[in-house]
Amino acid sequence: MKKKVSIDISVRSFVTAVLVIFCLMVVSYVLTFVIPSGEYARTINDAGNTIIDTDAGFSYVEGGIPFWKWILSPFLVLAAKGSGTLIAIIIFLLVIGGAFTCLDKSGILNYMLEGISHKYGRMRYRLMAILTLIFMALGALVGSFEEVVPLVPIVVALAVSLGWDELTGMAMSLLAVGCGFASGVLNPFTVGVAQSLAGLPMFSGVWLRALSFCLIYPLLLYFIRSHAKKIEMPLDETAAASDFIPDKKMSRALLTFAVIMGIGIVFILCSTFIPALQDFTMIAVAIMFLIAGITSPLLTGMKVTELIKHFGKGVVAIFPAVLMILMAASIRYTLEEAKILDTILHGAVGVADNLPKWAVILFIYLIVLGMNFFIGSGSAKAFMLIPLIVPLAQIFGISPQLCIVAFAFGDGFSNVIYPTNAALLISLGLADINYAKWFRWTIKFQIMNLILTSAILLFGLAVGY
Repeated sequence: MKKKVSIDISVRSFVTAVLVIFCLMVVSYVLTFVIPSGEYARTINDAGNTIIDTDAGFSYVEGGIPFWKWILSPFLVLAAKGSGTLIAIIIFLLVIGGAFTCLDKSGILNYMLEGISHKYGRMRYRLMAILTLIFMALGALVGSFEEVVPLVPIVVALAVSLGWDELTGMAMSLLAVGCGFASGVLNPFTVGVAQSLAGLPMFSGVWLRALSFCLIYPLLLYFIRSHAKKIEMPLDETAAASDFIPDKKMSRALLTFAVIMGIGIVFILCSTFIPALQDFTMIAVAIMFLIAGITSPLLTGMKVTELIKHFGKGVVAIFPAVLMILMAASIRYTLEEAKILDTILHGAVGVADNLPKWAVILFIYLIVLGMNFFIGSGSAKAFMLIPLIVPLAQIFGISPQLCIVAFAFGDGFSNVIYPTNAALLISLGLADINYAKWFRWTIKFQIMNLILTSAILLFGLAVGY
């Protein structure tokens, strides 16, 4: 069975996601009447970044948000402070939509899927293990997450062509990169920033994070494989050994696509060692995908007028995802405008004072998990939380290194289950997966992973990491 690669977002997936996010928007607005407004004092560190001033502390202030502002928050968020990243994600998404449609209509993607199915159909579980490892490594070693969104529908279609389903493809790609991102082995956006703020050498203490990667990978692979075994199609229906006929023109176009995208991946890899490049990884991937999405279809014989028409249709087809992203971003906007986000954080930190040492590190993990619902950016969260949770941990004799691991865990794993995460919403829409279905399925893995990662933190505490 072959799955047509498409960036069309199904009505069912869109409506479900919008309803879930709107309910969360209502809850966030109700909280503005329940939780008093307050804020931490901020200061500028040596690197010129704004962080919480722990010496000046927290104070209650006047706050609240007018109803009209809440209603218009999905649009007002575009003009809010720090909206540059949000706008970049939207542009990135529109480029993906247009380029993907051109690649799809030219037949390149289906040609690629047929070739892979023909070559690897009889060892598909080995291919599953390799792809899952590659995506985890992209998250762990270079901090990729949003950048892999263009690859998600390709892997989903590949999974279906190999006899599995859309959930399997999503897990092999987005869930895998999320797990790698959370392990934080050399993640510049979470571990790198957090260690710099905590005064630690960048990427020091790597052994526990590497151990986490080695433990999480088999758990994830077991979860994906168990599901695939239950729903797999018979192998002789998926190998498609006699269906694939090599085509020189298509092969040349596919090679061009692979080379151009490879350049983008090399740029991401270089960003690990060249910090100045880290702010441009999403832009680089978008440019590479745009070039690949234009050049490769033209090599198949597609006319320029057809290319322009298909690109425009792809941009239009992706607009529902833009609305979902804006609605999700408005939740944080509402809490910040009402000045209750700092109050929530202050209350959480206060609870930790009454906990035993072993529970404090788990509670720090929980704090970051909670804040990640509202603040998706790992770097932004680091500037907000590290000045608070590292001193808190040290009071209880917990090392900053272990605190950074708890931060990385809390920041990463929930990216692939929270409906406020833009990359998740986009990927679910592209894969035609209902959010409720995704949640019910992945929550099993999330629970197992929460137990495993909590045990890793307690192990780190016990050995004095």
